[in-house]
This record gives sequence, structure tokens and C-alpha cells, in this order.
Amino acid sequence: MQNNSDVINQWSESAPYWEKHRKIIGEMLAPVTHALIQDAEITGNCAVLDVATGPGEPALSIAEVIGPQGKVVGTDAVPEMIEAARREGHRLGFRNASFEVAFDGCLPFPGNTFDSVVSRFGVMFFASPVDSVREWLRVLKPGGRVAMAVWHFAEKNPFFYVVSQVVDRYFDSPPPDADSPDAFRFANPGKLQAVLSSAGATATSERLLRFSIEASISVEDF
Repeated sequence: MQNNSDVINQWSESAPYWEKHRKIIGEMLAPVTHALIQDAEITGNCAVLDVATGPGEPALSIAEVIGPQGKVVGTDAVPEMIEAARREGHRLGFRNASFEVAFDGCLPFPGNTFDSVVSRFGVMFFASPVDSVREWLRVLKPGGRVAMAVWHFAEKNPFFYVVSQVVDRYFDSPPPDADSPDAFRFANPGKLQAVLSSAGATATSERLLRFSIEASISVEDF
């Protein structure tokens, strides 16, 4: 996300909860993490950038894949998220993972640094997705790959839709502007792919990932 103080403050407030429940969230989103690793063609010894890493995912999962000779850097605009990511990386003993506070459209890395760039559910909230992706392409090595995950339509996503239906009974929730930061900003097929093309990416593609959100917790804990 770019330098938007209101947005950053909102994510700062939620950072302790993301850190507290990282294990459960990791279980729920594991299929998405695996898909990003596959689509970005991340293997041993790769240099990978994870944009909008939050409390360290999927960067920490990638650290296991790339091995000690690889490196993964996670960036986020929220210092509290980066602090949480560093704590977990230190706890796990990963020497090939590091984390830095950085805005998606202004990365502190020279050009041609990374083999792959990934972002899991981050690009929907960026102020200027085209500018952000253009910056990712700058730090990507020639022939490198970008892989992003975004949510499909809310009504096809019971994880969101069941709860929102209940909330909508009691609160007036007008739909957001089509291009405003929102979880379902890129639900329409082709919309995110157009961002990639506008930023200068070549050989772009998209696919619909069907998966079940599962976690080993009770309904009450959920």
C-alpha cells in the first residue's frame, strides 16, 4: 500500500491479531501460498520479494522452499506488521528471510534484484496498482515472474459472504466505488491482468483457484 496514513493506521491496529492468529491464518490460506509459489516458479536458491507481507506470509513459507542459498525479502508499509514478521523469522531461525518497511510503489532495492515477486491479497488495497506493479518490474530480473492473489466475487466466497449477509441486515453498506481499495476490487476477470499489462508486464495470464478455507479450530474459537 502506498503512503496513506489512514489505511496504515487501520492495519497497524489489526497487526496484533494477525500475529496472534498467524498459525490459523496460515492454515486457512495455505492453498493460496502454494499456488503463488507454483505460479512464480519459486525453487531453491531463488531471490524472492514478498510485497505486503503483513506478519510474514507468504515470505516465511517461501523461505522453506528456497533453502539457505536463496533469499526472500518481505516488505510492508506497516511497521507493526514488519516487527511481527521479524519476530517469527527469528523464532524459526531463518537466516534467508528479512523484512523491511517499504511502500509498494517505492521499493528500496536496485533494479534486477529478484527472480520472483509475489503478493498475497495486497494489491487490492494499493492506491495506484499500476504504479506499484511497474515498480515491482523494475526490481525483477529479466525473465522473472510476478504472481498475485486476489479474491473472486464475494457471493462465491462463503468465508466473506455468510458474515457480510448477516451484517447487511443491520447496517447500510453501500457498495464501494469500483476502483477504490477493497477486498473484491479485482474480482472481475481480466481486471487485474489489465493492470499487469498497463504496467509493462508481458505474457500475462490469470487463473481461478478453487480451494476450501479450513482450519483446525472450533466454531466458537473461529
